[in-house]
Amino acid sequence: MLLQRLRQVLERVQSGELGVEDALRQLRSLPFEELGFAKVDHHRLLRRGFPEAVYCLHKTPEQVQKIVAAMAQTGVTVLATKASPAHFDAVRQVVPQARYHDLARLIVVEGEEPTRLPPERQPHIAVLCAGTADLPIAEEAALTAECAGCQVSRLADVGVAGIHRLLEHRETLERADVLVVVAGMEGALPSVVAGLMWQPVIAVPTSVGYGASFHGLSALLTMLNACAPGIAVVNIDNGFGAGYLAALIGRMAKGAIAPR
Repeated sequence: MLLQRLRQVLERVQSGELGVEDALRQLRSLPFEELGFAKVDHHRLLRRGFPEAVYCLHKTPEQVQKIVAAMAQTGVTVLATKASPAHFDAVRQVVPQARYHDLARLIVVEGEEPTRLPPERQPHIAVLCAGTADLPIAEEAALTAECAGCQVSRLADVGVAGIHRLLEHRETLERADVLVVVAGMEGALPSVVAGLMWQPVIAVPTSVGYGASFHGLSALLTMLNACAPGIAVVNIDNGFGAGYLAALIGRMAKGAIAPR
């Protein structure tokens, strides 16, 4: 709806149906919308190919409600990350079509301008997690990539404590364009995967582990110090960032990076 609205305004100016000053008044709210406590970046889709996401942690349900409502009115797909049930209840009051993914703590509002691509141009992202406890962050990454127009394969509980579980999925891994590898504890899985596979690996440390893991810091340091090349590391528990980066890399590989 945002791109369509912009195109319609420009076409009306071109045809002489709409004056420049009137067009400026209509376009004024497009760069960002002032909510007092937030400035909603409506131009993010035009600049980046994906809309802005809403980070819900430390925001009140009312703040998230107003931000999501403002974004949803433009017709874009909205992602609200690290959301609680209270955030979702507030959003659903004003955006009834919103869906809540409990495991990923993700609110999704499907937009009128979907980011889906033709099947032949859809990147294939494989999201692996070392253990069941890492699933919430892995699912956040997987859903983010899917909302960005990617095909996603999910591989759960394939950590280094039983490497044969990973090797069983070699064919699926070979078909992927980008690999997202999520692990807590000692965080060794991305190194193993990057040593076996040809694709870029996006490593996601999680806060899963006993006391000496320091809430994911030990996994983060392991991934940053990996011997295997071709690994990019995002912050602890940042499934959204990993899914977003994977989609960007995948879209570039398919020649589909420009906003549609």
